[in-house]
Amino acid sequence: MSSMFCYQCEQTAKGTGCTVSGVCGKDPVTAGLQDALVGATLGVSQVAHALGQLGVRDHAADVFMLEALFTTVTNVNFDPQRIEPLIRKGSAMRDALKARYEATCKAKGVKAETFSGAVAWGSVKPGEGASIERRIATLGADVAGVQDLLLLGLKGVAAYADHAMILGKEDDSVYAFMHEALAYLAKPDPTLDALLPLVLKTGEVNLRVMELLDQANTGAYGTPVPTPVNIVPVQGKAILVSGHDLKDLEGLLKQTEGKGINIYTHGEMLPAHGYPALKKYKHLAGNYGGAWQDQRTEFDQFPGAILMTTNCIQKPKDTYKGRLFTCGLVAWPGVPHIADGNFKAVIDAASAAPGFTATEPAKTILVGFGHGTVLGVADKVIDAVKAGAIKRFFLIGGCDGAKSGRNYYTEFAQAVPDDCVILTLACGKYRFNKLEFGTVGGLPRLLDMGQCNDAYSAIKVAGALAGAFNCTVNDLPLSLVLSWYEQKAVCILLTLLHLGIKNIRLGPSLPAFITPAVLNVLVEKFAIKPVTTVEADLKAALAGN
Repeated sequence: MSSMFCYQCEQTAKGTGCTVSGVCGKDPVTAGLQDALVGATLGVSQVAHALGQLGVRDHAADVFMLEALFTTVTNVNFDPQRIEPLIRKGSAMRDALKARYEATCKAKGVKAETFSGAVAWGSVKPGEGASIERRIATLGADVAGVQDLLLLGLKGVAAYADHAMILGKEDDSVYAFMHEALAYLAKPDPTLDALLPLVLKTGEVNLRVMELLDQANTGAYGTPVPTPVNIVPVQGKAILVSGHDLKDLEGLLKQTEGKGINIYTHGEMLPAHGYPALKKYKHLAGNYGGAWQDQRTEFDQFPGAILMTTNCIQKPKDTYKGRLFTCGLVAWPGVPHIADGNFKAVIDAASAAPGFTATEPAKTILVGFGHGTVLGVADKVIDAVKAGAIKRFFLIGGCDGAKSGRNYYTEFAQAVPDDCVILTLACGKYRFNKLEFGTVGGLPRLLDMGQCNDAYSAIKVAGALAGAFNCTVNDLPLSLVLSWYEQKAVCILLTLLHLGIKNIRLGPSLPAFITPAVLNVLVEKFAIKPVTTVEADLKAALAGN
């Protein structure tokens, strides 16, 4: 038995699981605490679900569940001192919910359920092995793997739901399902027959959550519009913002206005430039660098302060750790954390740093092709398809990572014929979004649809095109070539499966928690395909397979 075991990301050691330390930088202590936090969350959800069955909702339990699950997503919280209080909070919340549940049962004349907790998911003593290994030994790899497919999908849903909640968009039915699914995961005798419907339901619920987040973002910041984004430095003091949280970016933009400090986006913050309420800030100077996995090099070279929002943090180098800050749920031991939205420390660090000494000749890329923009020219797109100017659409994107093999996506995008449109989203686009693709049918051949959660935009566009052509999405001249890294990619995949979308190519490697038997189910029902070679996959896609 290992001191830790984690296989929730694509880069897991040897393609099977990290057992000594995480490829992400997670150590066994942090891994054990995250397991314990999952166990505490399942315990809370057991009682919250039972209360919900009696018509009683507890919003504090909903918020705790979201934040606890999001905390355990890959590259979010590596700080034991911030995880331990959450475990204690979960334990106390479960006790309080249990007392409320028993009082409610008594008042309604209903027999109270006995809760066993979620011992199999919690922390263990040294030498007893990691919780995942114990579940595999007890339940078998297939059942434990589908348990984890469900859990990791729920973690992704929690991340998106947390972003939406922060901007004021919630849905009690989402919370109710998440508690129900987590309560089932706490059961000691799960079955595949019960787990698989919950997995697909997670995809359905995630579609609703992505809709909520889309409404939250566009409600707060307007509908994204096509926008050229500067990708070279501008002379002056500078702050770099990475992660995903638009509200944190907005707060920083407000607090730095008129201070002579330029704000740059990094990674998944790039789509922010397309939102009218954010692009109005003149000191939103551009985008610096690429995807999250390059941050140790790019942050080292950036001559200003750096703010990490939500996830995607890596172990910082000492050379920039003193000017790195975190906010939201992201954390790294020894890195200052801003919990109150006051970014004065970040601003002071930027003022003390040298900044960029010269302005380089402008170079731009286009963002802002969300569903609002694309559907606004749907008639043009449909006419181009009918006229034969556009032969096929390729959605190439997803979560990026550092593991070898991801050059496949660059080579695939470059190999796509000139009479095809490439849709892209999430940080996977950095593999090719600075290349020149030209135009087709009066449209740019490369359309950046936004962050990973903006898969909702791609779904909306696909649905509208299917309606226009009076066919199903599977009948469209559309191929999905997706990369995955962590749990948000898992829940998006589950959403696509819920929608019945077939022939998805997924890579660069399949999840370690998907056993051969479970993979066979996905292949038979959804024709999900591991990526092979660019030449073979492109030929099959162009043939409609």
